[in-house]
Amino acid sequence: MAYLGAAYLWVKAAHVIFVIFLMAGLFMMPRFFVYHQESAPGSDEDRKWIAREKRLLKIILNPSLVLTWIFGLMLMVELGAWSFGWFHLKLLFVLGLSAYHGWIAGYTKKLARGQRTLTDKQLRLFNEVPGIAAAVIVIAVIVKPF
Repeated sequence: MAYLGAAYLWVKAAHVIFVIFLMAGLFMMPRFFVYHQESAPGSDEDRKWIAREKRLLKIILNPSLVLTWIFGLMLMVELGAWSFGWFHLKLLFVLGLSAYHGWIAGYTKKLARGQRTLTDKQLRLFNEVPGIAAAVIVIAVIVKPF
């Protein structure tokens, strides 16, 4: 433990906690989208879904993403993880999840404008992205295959 010292385990715990929050939001939002698309644009139900999605994004997803990155970068420096092959795989998938978060934020805005550009089936398929990414990340970090 180079610079974190006794705080290392607290930083690691915080990283895992905010990853859990982030993943929960990434799983929830596409399901929200499926239900939201069933409502008529401009209806009372539409406005309720817009408010729900905005709260999920602003209260859970955005802060969790930022804190996951902060604590993750602290751990990366502490461990010198950049020199490990498994870390590069993890980083690739974390970047992908960050891009997925960006897509979610963008689609939230589209729905708020009344645009429904994806089908329910497509949204259900997009819902699988965080699970697949999480599986690869966990295997990379725990198994360290290379």
